[in-house]
This record gives sequence, C-alpha cells and structure tokens, in this order.
Amino acid sequence: MTAKVDPTKPLNFLRRERGLFVFDMDSTLIDGEGVDEFARERGIYDEVAKITEAAMRGEMDFDESLRRRIAKLKGLTLADVDRVYDRIPLMVGALDLIGELKLMGHAIGIISGGFDLLAERYARDIGGADALVMNQLEMVDGVATGHVVPPIVNAEEKAKALVLVAAELEIPLSHTVAIGDGANDVPMLSRAGFGIAFRGKPKLREVAKACIDEKNLKKVLELL
Repeated sequence: MTAKVDPTKPLNFLRRERGLFVFDMDSTLIDGEGVDEFARERGIYDEVAKITEAAMRGEMDFDESLRRRIAKLKGLTLADVDRVYDRIPLMVGALDLIGELKLMGHAIGIISGGFDLLAERYARDIGGADALVMNQLEMVDGVATGHVVPPIVNAEEKAKALVLVAAELEIPLSHTVAIGDGANDVPMLSRAGFGIAFRGKPKLREVAKACIDEKNLKKVLELL
C-alpha cells in the first residue's frame, strides 16, 4: 500500500533522507543587500540600489549590473566591510531553520551573487556551511579596486554550482532545496529538486514550487 503524500508538506521525505539546502545570501539568508550597504559606506547608496533593484527584477543583465555597481565601490576598505557586517543581521528564523536542518543531517550551502567578504562571516555565524559559492571582490592592500575576480557568479553559474555541490556531496538533485528571492535565482530554483521563493520577485515566484511571504525563514520547516 502506498503511503499518502501530504501536499502541504512536500518535503516530508527529507525528514528521513539526507538533502542539500542552498541559500541565496542577500535578502534571503541575511536581512539586507550587501552591495547596497557597501555603497552606503561610499555615499552612493541611491544610485547603486537602483541598479540592484533593476537586476533583481530581471530588467538588467546581472553581469553588467554587477560590474557597474562594483566599479562605483572602488576605494571600499575592510573597515567599511566590517561596519556593513555589523549592521546586517541574519534573516529572522535563519538560525532556527538551519539548526533544525543540521540536526536532521542535511547539508547547507550558500550560493550567492554576493561577496566572499560577507558570506564567509555569515557562514561562521550559522555554524559553518558545506559549500560557499560567491563572487570575490578584488582587494589590494585592503582596498577595493572596483573589479570582481572572475568568473562572475551569475544566475547560470549559481545553477551550475548547485548541481556540482550536490554531486560532490553525493546528494541526488531530487533531494536539493534552493531558497532565494530575486530573478537571478530562477535557474537555480528551476534546477533544484524543490525551489522556494522567499519574499520573491514576480519572475522567481513563477518558477518556485513554494512561496514564503512572511519574513521568517523558519517557515521553511512547515514544508517538512
């Protein structure tokens, strides 16, 4: 006899089997946009935030938007990065969710178009991650040059990273869950076994298998 599947808990099988949960960073794992806050430190928040918003809605090529934003951040210092980290908290419910997922034995990844200088710190705050894939801000003597170290982690690279990480951890794609908020998360959510739009932009909601509109990542547990 086949067990009935509860449609309100589509990830219930992951209470018994190991999975991989990957998170976008900005406005998903953390409550803010790192690049925008870097711009605030440089006194150019409004102009950079407009570019970010256009990219997240899918109205601008991500690579071009990233290059334009980072070029404006030339001169950013490590002290600036420290101040940004200090004022952007983890998303509400992030520690509760990830703590529970780790107790269940799941792997955790951060796959983001954000930057290493922040992602490494938030990975530490959640007790470590099994995979970190993000852009690298080029720094010389502790000062940003205005360039990104290639390759750029864009929408397609995020999807490829999900597949690669799952393979390295020997977790089938059917057991992968991707959580993001912007248009650049569309390929990653589409490739994952299950995609969750967290307070997602319209283009992401179209491909997500579940949408969470409440500002609380712990709501993901209700799907299990």
